[in-house]
Amino acid sequence: MYYMRRYSVLTITPLLVAALLASCGEASRSERSEEKVVENSRVRVEEVRLVPVDEVATFTATVEADKVNNITPAMGGRIREIKVDVGSRVSKGQILVKMDQATLSQQQTQVATLRRDYERYKELYEVGGISKQQIDQIEAQLEVAEYALNSLDENTTLTAPISGIVTARNYDPGDVAMQLPILTIESIHPVKVKVNVSESYYNRVTKGMPVEVVADALGDALFQGNVSLIHPTIDPVSHTFTVEVSVTNSEQLLRPGMFARVRMHFGTHERPVLPDHAVLKQLGSNDRYVFVEKGGKAIYTPVELGIRLDDKYEILSGLQPGDKVIVHGNTGLIDGDEVEVVQ
Repeated sequence: MYYMRRYSVLTITPLLVAALLASCGEASRSERSEEKVVENSRVRVEEVRLVPVDEVATFTATVEADKVNNITPAMGGRIREIKVDVGSRVSKGQILVKMDQATLSQQQTQVATLRRDYERYKELYEVGGISKQQIDQIEAQLEVAEYALNSLDENTTLTAPISGIVTARNYDPGDVAMQLPILTIESIHPVKVKVNVSESYYNRVTKGMPVEVVADALGDALFQGNVSLIHPTIDPVSHTFTVEVSVTNSEQLLRPGMFARVRMHFGTHERPVLPDHAVLKQLGSNDRYVFVEKGGKAIYTPVELGIRLDDKYEILSGLQPGDKVIVHGNTGLIDGDEVEVVQ
């Protein structure tokens, strides 16, 4: 009996030691876990205050010429001379193209003949040699011929109706002008910027409203413009309406076809503003939220974001002045977690 009792004690002792060690290990892990929870629950908060925020909306746009003129003869004919090329700057009234003058010469001869006949008929009428009807007929023929001559003269010498830049040339001297215009001239001072604006702003965009325009191709260059035309209909697919902006372009840096961005200012509003790291994104969606500290607990609070201001976000809804938003220590929190506010 004595030896058996001793043998039992010696056998159980190592098991007890192992159990004690395991117990100590679990206690240690538990303490570390509790320390981690306490550490994660320490947060810093920022009280919500209203600050003035400019309401600015940015829309993509396309630069267009203010005016576009296609230089085309009234009647097809052979081109004798083209005095400009693509890229040429032209002034209003400048001669651009000369057409074949064969038909013009024939018409000039006909007009000269009718004028002589009219003068002779007028002398005969004055002495009673012909009737009033006859003099009226020759006068009408002369007027028709002179009108045709003026049309042919304009059709033979083509001039620039506006000042601008030649942007297209479709023929060479010797070609017969048919369907395409010989030249295209575009006026780019000022330019017209067309932008599609979201329908939610329809009642807030007004004619004459100042806007800012930037073009990707011109870096940070900023151009001032004004709303010149608001189209009266809304696209049912895109839910946008077209706005035309007139932009002074004295240096002619803006060119038709450029991609641009139009910034419209809709006034200043008092809004909450939070650091960007205080705003979290809902996993699997684009919803945003923050944690508000109330009574020592983290309260999940959805928010709607406005514009980004450097490292801050404008908050459109979800918060009230005085709310204490957790700005540090918010990662890993869930709704209702106990938190300790530290400075």
